[in-house]
Amino acid sequence: MTDAAPFERRRITVGPHTFDALACGPADGEVVLLLHGWPEFADSWSAVLPALGAAGYRAVAVDQRGYSPGARPPRIADYAVPELVADALGFADAQGADRFHLVSHDWGGMVAWSLAGAHPERLASLTVLATPHPEALNRAAADDPEQHHRLDYVRFFRREGGAAESSLLADGAARLRAVYGGKVPADLVEANVRRLAEPGALTATLNWYRAPRAVVSAPAGRIAVPTLFLWGSQDIALGRRAAESTGEWVDGAYDFQPLEGASHWLPEEVPELVTPKILDHLAAHRQR
Repeated sequence: MTDAAPFERRRITVGPHTFDALACGPADGEVVLLLHGWPEFADSWSAVLPALGAAGYRAVAVDQRGYSPGARPPRIADYAVPELVADALGFADAQGADRFHLVSHDWGGMVAWSLAGAHPERLASLTVLATPHPEALNRAAADDPEQHHRLDYVRFFRREGGAAESSLLADGAARLRAVYGGKVPADLVEANVRRLAEPGALTATLNWYRAPRAVVSAPAGRIAVPTLFLWGSQDIALGRRAAESTGEWVDGAYDFQPLEGASHWLPEEVPELVTPKILDHLAAHRQR
């Protein structure tokens, strides 16, 4: 992370846990909460946060449960999606936001879809990068052998006993570094690897995959809030069929924008493409 970046480093307390966070923008701006994926942290949004702050929003990105050292409970069940949704609502509550904008990527997108379906009254808008609606992904994984096999890595991560952790961290974390596919800046990769190699950290983050009942399982109903969905055509985990059918689960205003040639790592790889689209979506649904 660049020290010169105009970030405020914050701590947010939700229940018994303390979360590390980055914030930009005026304290009285409309709140934009940003949720990262695996294996990322709040600084995956480093290239997006300053633009949101400059536009007058109070942009807050949080190292979520398992990623923050002060929010690393021991049980797999502690990482179930309802717990993660409750955390996100707690982050917004801590900013004094009855309603807020939610921007998300990868696993953060699963949390976001679930939150939007269960608590539409809390959201002014929803933006999801890469992650299809869970029901669209579930259907694609069941019907499309290609999508089914794209999720083999999830099946590996769901094994208990430390096999995934040992594999990812072996040989100087070579396999963990390879996950990013050369699409994430090297300094972010090294920072991520360093933090995930801390005792208990990688297991806690993999518990996000282990807590659901099935490989593709996140409670997410129909979506009524205005939604922007950005997906990279070269995403190796999440294929076109699930992406293109996501709109079937959105009843509110919906804008699907595929990014041809982009990979899974949209916030880090192509922030110059995604940031203007996020800003346009937020502006269309400003609360004041």
